[in-house]
Amino acid sequence: MRMLALSLLVTVVFAAVLPGRASSQEIKVTLLGTGGPPPAMNRFGPSSLVEVVGQRLVFDAGRGSLLRLAQIGVPLGNIDALFLTHLHSDHVVGIPDLLLTGWIVGRRTSAFRVWGPQGTQRMMTLLEQAFEFDIRIRRSHERAHPGGIVVIARDIAEGVVYEEGGVKITAFEVDHDPVKPAFGFRIDHAGRSVVLSGDTRVSPNLIRHAQGVDLLIHEVVVPASLRRTFPNAPADILERIVSYHVTPEQAGEVFARTKPKLAVYSHIVLPNASRDEIMAGTRTTYAGPVEIGEDLMTIEVGETIVVRRRNP
Repeated sequence: MRMLALSLLVTVVFAAVLPGRASSQEIKVTLLGTGGPPPAMNRFGPSSLVEVVGQRLVFDAGRGSLLRLAQIGVPLGNIDALFLTHLHSDHVVGIPDLLLTGWIVGRRTSAFRVWGPQGTQRMMTLLEQAFEFDIRIRRSHERAHPGGIVVIARDIAEGVVYEEGGVKITAFEVDHDPVKPAFGFRIDHAGRSVVLSGDTRVSPNLIRHAQGVDLLIHEVVVPASLRRTFPNAPADILERIVSYHVTPEQAGEVFARTKPKLAVYSHIVLPNASRDEIMAGTRTTYAGPVEIGEDLMTIEVGETIVVRRRNP
């Protein structure tokens, strides 16, 4: 009965994706990219937009994240902060686009703020050096606002990393060994809560931070999709890839232990994994509300949870 009651809280709507901010009492999440390292036109690199009380917060910046923001009409210069779960390339390759295009085209006038694990400050400093020529020309010739290319980057540790306007973001370590540290994030506002897993194997720390959360967005790996994509790859290499992610069966166990009002899969490894094989594995361990994320899917977390998919 409890599972039935929970399922009634979730409404799924097929609708056009329209720009707009969340109401003052809700958290709106848009999945900008739900894929992984391989290029896929239907699943861009991992990235999520969280809109809450007028703030636009981006988590990870995979391939094409800025294109997705443009697609839904978000002003490119109006991103309030970027949070990085870890520094694997598929989570950060979109940063130069957000940094430079948000400044040049989006006419950003305030600093580009980035929070991430150890190494984030150094990476951002080196990116500024790599694009020094372009930055200099844009400032002198096109009179781009000098404040918009300032970067404020912070290396973070576990704990509360952001508190502004009633929004609290907590970073917590997850287990993506040998990538250390790797973080998940919990966003809290006005009694609503969202957890983003980042990349992880089954993580007791994530389970602690996600207890009873409204929305849990979790990564997943489907071993069969790896074998289809790389049929000639050594078995031990494929096993290593699987070993620091979560299979659908394992994710179902995580959902059963955390009991979110809604679980959503994103960062699907690999993008060619089918809905049927993901759901079949999940249902062996979890019977509650779960959705397979799609690029530009929105989830509105308020008194009820509304999932909006793009029109076919």
